[in-house]
Amino acid sequence: MESTPGDIFVEKNAEFVTDESIDDVGGWHLHDLLSALVLLDRLLGRAIEKAQRVHGSEAAGDPFRGLYISPEEATRLLAHEPGAPLLYAGVSGEPKPGVESFDSTDESRLAWLAQAFGLSAFDLDLILIALAPELDRRYERLFAFLQDDVRLRRPTVDLALNLLCSDAVDKLERRMHFDADAPLIHQGLIHLIPDAEPVQSSLLSQTIKLDEQILRYLLHQDALDARLTAYCEVTFPSAALNELPIADTMKENLPMLIERAWETDQPLTLYFRGQDGAGKRQAAAALAAEIGSALLVVDLPRAYSTSIPFEQALKLALRYAWLYDLIPYLEGVDLFSSDEDTHPSERLTEALASQTGITILAGKQPWRAIGSYPLGVVSISFNTLTFAQQRACWQSNLAEYGLDLDEADLSLLASRYRLLPGQIAEVVAVAVGSTASPPTLDELLAAARAQCGHDLARLTRRIDPVHTWDDIVLPEDTIAQLREICQRVNRRHLVLDEWGFEARLSLGKGVTALFAGPSGTGKTMAAEIVAGELGLDLYKIDLAGVVSKYIGETERNLERIFRAAQDGANAVLFFDEADALFGKRSEVRDSHDRYANIEISYLLQKMEEYEGLAILATNLIQNMDAAFMRRLAFSVHFPFPDAESRQRIWKRIWPSETPLTQDVDAASLAQRFEFSGGNIKNVALAAAFLAAEDGKVVTLDHVFHATRREYQKMGQSMPAVEDGVEEAI
Repeated sequence: MESTPGDIFVEKNAEFVTDESIDDVGGWHLHDLLSALVLLDRLLGRAIEKAQRVHGSEAAGDPFRGLYISPEEATRLLAHEPGAPLLYAGVSGEPKPGVESFDSTDESRLAWLAQAFGLSAFDLDLILIALAPELDRRYERLFAFLQDDVRLRRPTVDLALNLLCSDAVDKLERRMHFDADAPLIHQGLIHLIPDAEPVQSSLLSQTIKLDEQILRYLLHQDALDARLTAYCEVTFPSAALNELPIADTMKENLPMLIERAWETDQPLTLYFRGQDGAGKRQAAAALAAEIGSALLVVDLPRAYSTSIPFEQALKLALRYAWLYDLIPYLEGVDLFSSDEDTHPSERLTEALASQTGITILAGKQPWRAIGSYPLGVVSISFNTLTFAQQRACWQSNLAEYGLDLDEADLSLLASRYRLLPGQIAEVVAVAVGSTASPPTLDELLAAARAQCGHDLARLTRRIDPVHTWDDIVLPEDTIAQLREICQRVNRRHLVLDEWGFEARLSLGKGVTALFAGPSGTGKTMAAEIVAGELGLDLYKIDLAGVVSKYIGETERNLERIFRAAQDGANAVLFFDEADALFGKRSEVRDSHDRYANIEISYLLQKMEEYEGLAILATNLIQNMDAAFMRRLAFSVHFPFPDAESRQRIWKRIWPSETPLTQDVDAASLAQRFEFSGGNIKNVALAAAFLAAEDGKVVTLDHVFHATRREYQKMGQSMPAVEDGVEEAI
């Protein structure tokens, strides 16, 4: 019984595929390929008969064939018509492999390729010739025989034309199927591989190779091919769209946009803007599920860094999404919107401009047109969650682990940290995984705090709050203002979300405060206490180090800080040495004055946009511009401590474990030395080290010695003390 290509295919793969199970792997839809190969076998059979006449009956038995050309062979070659297809042996009325070997009305993927890419019958024949050795290695030997060269196991352009063209004119005309703009080549369905000769090969000598993605598609092997796995993944929804913590308007409008574009096959490009973890990918996957599809996530930065050209990487990904009715989701688009390198932007725009279906782009920054093609992008902003959304997100993530917090604890978690959905999920997973018992509220808060501020920590100095309200000595009204700052942060969700002020404010949704007063009066300690009260990290920014003499550099430094803080830092920003930048705006007399004012205006803009707590510290409030003061929510004055305040500071500065002699009198020290709180801290610490060296308790002698050193540091003389004590020092 004569074997067919189908018999061989099933036999060779018997341990994986049986006749009974072939339906399960793409099944009878593969039969159109196998039927076409039966016709190809007939075509090759006739070509082999003709090849024996063309090459001579002695060719097969000549062991040195190809190493020399005999006079008889040269004579035989000259007898052929120039350009004639040597192997064509078509029979009139009999279909060629790809023309009538399948019914274009069925679900054949070969038929779909022809329709989708505008392929001719001749194109399909070329695909089948390139496909044959991928399915059955016997074709390698057949092709080598027909090409009269055992090295040529894959079909060349010359072999394909010789098999399929009827005469010399037809062979010349059919070369157009291998032009750069021909469907097969332009769409990357087949590739032409030059031979290994050092001299550039001719078109006829190039090998035809079927693209791996097309091969896998025809064989119903639908997983990502090796080229895509480095930067693509198929994602399915983890929750329905109405279950996600996004705005209700998005839940209502996005499905209508998607469904209309899907049903009408109209191009639709959406841009999801928001931070990582804001739920953009989850929303895109849920949208894809609304129309019965899935998401192909394409990591653009990784695609750009792969070994294959960026343009080809994009084409492969978008074509895969098209082949399998997936919605492409391109992450990191905003990384290509700068003016520094236009090449990837142009390639990306060209690829997007040719898209006919639904495409979702994603990035962190506002949408900015890239390249020279209008894309008609619809931008969708994924803002930080409202209090209610955060609370619901905490509740749903805790419920996944069988945890349930009371109303007050849920509200505390939602109000204290402005986290994104992805961050909340991570916090809960970390808290649950780090303890054998259900995590407590404090453990959840600690995990949330650890989730924040990683980018900001690289740009600023993080301070761990250790001081409390009992450690600071300030006037009652100043303490009251500090507590009001904490109250505003804690009640933010009530006023903005529930009482409707969120809709009335475009800027200024955060809290800004100015701490003004002489050095050492407690501004840094107060910022630390406020951060500790709120359970937030404190990041200190020395503005003297941020300001640059180079035009534009100060703005870039500030932009990096505010961006890192806004991207989920959940921190208190403490700008020290504010006089370096926030001095009174000068009259513009030269270019330096003008750019200095630009820097100030830029900072004002960033402060108004920032939705957290930002504190500025200055020693000279009289230099603050009135226009700037109007933008501040609080202005807290830190006076130089009077004698009574100094006495309280001296009493509180000594830890209870520190041994003191009776003569270290707080009232006397406060009256004698007009120190700020910072100076008193320095003196107490220095006296303690002096006493530790002596191996005894802290005495008045140690305090006086440390005091004299503090005055020396300030460039001042120490006031006179009682007789005998100065000499003892």
